[in-house]
Amino acid sequence: MTKPSVSIIIVHYNSDTFTRECLDSLKALNEKYCQFQIVVVDNHSTEVFAYDEKDLPITILRTEENLGFTGGNNLGIAHAFEHHKSDFILLLNSDTIVSPDFLDILIRYAHTHKKVGVVSPKIYFEKGYEFHKKEYGNQERGKVIWFAGGSIDWKNVYGFHRGVDEVDRGQFNLEEIHRTPSEMPYYGYQTMDFASGCCVLIPSEILKEVGLFDDSYFLYWEDTDLSVRISKAGYTLYFCPEAVIWHKNAGSSGGSGSPLQREYLRKNRLKFALKYAPFRSKLAVLKEYWLPSSS
Repeated sequence: MTKPSVSIIIVHYNSDTFTRECLDSLKALNEKYCQFQIVVVDNHSTEVFAYDEKDLPITILRTEENLGFTGGNNLGIAHAFEHHKSDFILLLNSDTIVSPDFLDILIRYAHTHKKVGVVSPKIYFEKGYEFHKKEYGNQERGKVIWFAGGSIDWKNVYGFHRGVDEVDRGQFNLEEIHRTPSEMPYYGYQTMDFASGCCVLIPSEILKEVGLFDDSYFLYWEDTDLSVRISKAGYTLYFCPEAVIWHKNAGSSGGSGSPLQREYLRKNRLKFALKYAPFRSKLAVLKEYWLPSSS
């Protein structure tokens, strides 16, 4: 039986060290249940990105302008569809480090559940990149949760990460259903409202049905928009806590709370609200958006 093909899409922008460390971690990736290729989209970085590693199947695409997170990923996905005929697309931030078995676990998860729209892993803060660094001991760093599934507060139109800032003590692990003699435990599922574009596995057929990222977002909220479209099409968004990676939070956009991050979060929240939120929530977000300029 042919193993499913996964195209890993990584958008790179002036983050050479992060991207190289991410690619280095992918060298140890297991391929028991899948085969993979990597598409790195160099999003018009100041210096042309190069990675001379014969052990990894990499294609590097260089853009003529900064296409944003949305356009960069869309370009990579289109390339994967045309040249690799991939069964799955894995979107992966350049500022991440992966565990060797995370992709195999996600693939197996996707094959054992119905109406799969996306599958997301548990994402930890990389050591030293926590929001509140001084609150954690040496034994806790590397186990501080950044993402354990995404939920949407529709009344106030905010997306939030379940478990963020919590030390992982198994609170988001799922009940074991059964164990076969030759395989790893099989766990029950947990659904969510949205998947983070930091790391998410999506069947190619789903993207071909609902479309890729909305380019107008450029950066931030685009993953929530895509998640809602997938959900509205009748598919389920799953969180798989057994697959884990580490994230150097906002490492490729100037850091958490940077002016770039705040501006895109603010205007794209409004865009999302006007597109999907209940009427009263639309009005509230509009008022909040224009309040600074009217005060």
